[in-house]
Amino acid sequence: MKTNKTIGLGLFAMILAAGCGSGGAAHKKAAGVVWPKETLRITMIAKADNNPVFPTAHKGADDEAKKLSDQTGVDIKIDWRTPPVEDPEEQAKRLANAVDEHTDVALMSLSDAAKVTGAINDAVARGVPVMTFDSDAPASKRFAFYGADDIECGTKVMAKLAELTNGHANVAILAGSQNAPNLQMRVKGALDEAKKHPGMKIVDTFYHKEDPQSAAEKVLEVMKARPEIDAWCMVGGWPLFTKSLMTFTPGKVKIVAIDCLPAELGYVDKGIAPVLYAQPCYDWGSESVKLIVDKLVYGKKVEGKYHMPLIEVNQKNLHEWAKKLQSWGLPDIDPQYLK
Repeated sequence: MKTNKTIGLGLFAMILAAGCGSGGAAHKKAAGVVWPKETLRITMIAKADNNPVFPTAHKGADDEAKKLSDQTGVDIKIDWRTPPVEDPEEQAKRLANAVDEHTDVALMSLSDAAKVTGAINDAVARGVPVMTFDSDAPASKRFAFYGADDIECGTKVMAKLAELTNGHANVAILAGSQNAPNLQMRVKGALDEAKKHPGMKIVDTFYHKEDPQSAAEKVLEVMKARPEIDAWCMVGGWPLFTKSLMTFTPGKVKIVAIDCLPAELGYVDKGIAPVLYAQPCYDWGSESVKLIVDKLVYGKKVEGKYHMPLIEVNQKNLHEWAKKLQSWGLPDIDPQYLK
């Protein structure tokens, strides 16, 4: 004969199993889900936390993870392990640590692919798939990449500069890290496009640390040494996250750059950077998480490169773009651009 205590313990165990088991109502998975666990941990390691584009990608990933958790019945979590500043060795170390701690998958943007490829391949060998975004590691065993077509980025920036200068300018290229493969490809696209415009003289390509202050200091240093420069082809918008170039006279030195986040809007408004090509960096996170979920949670085929479109931002659509940034939750947008 069972005692009340035995019956009570048995009932408690049944309730616990119903609430925590894979078939329980609290964790009921959607049709088509093949992921065997209740949770999916995505370790996200971008280039640097001090570069404003990457916290935006983090938010995109977080927002999408919450949405897809509801849709799939799998608790999807973003494990943000981005170094505070660029450091490829630290990226490799953080990936290895995440693998040791049994993460399910990694999502990375590489500062120096050559220095992280070994860690990626080791992660894959240990059963942790890796996807890249923004800056790829094509020689690694990563399963997919999401981001801009980097050749197109460089091509568009140089072509727009040629248009704005009637095909005649002394052009400096601002190029970020010399070891970042995505930036190398952007520079290649810019140089190839410049060859189509005989009047576009390339003064030089300038590299720097990928933080706003270092980039702004590099531009001001170059302008002092090379005053003949009247156009900047920026394959990243780093210096425009500062106010340092607001002293430039609109029209005297023309800037076209990749990226357009809140701090950069004033440069478009004042005509110092009449055109910026925005990468929807929020989508680096959101679209990459969708691809990871398609592969792991639903068992779909996901491989190769997935390119996102660039968005041309100018004075005509500046307010519309500012509202898009606001919808992504970005702070510090000047209210005048939200009217």
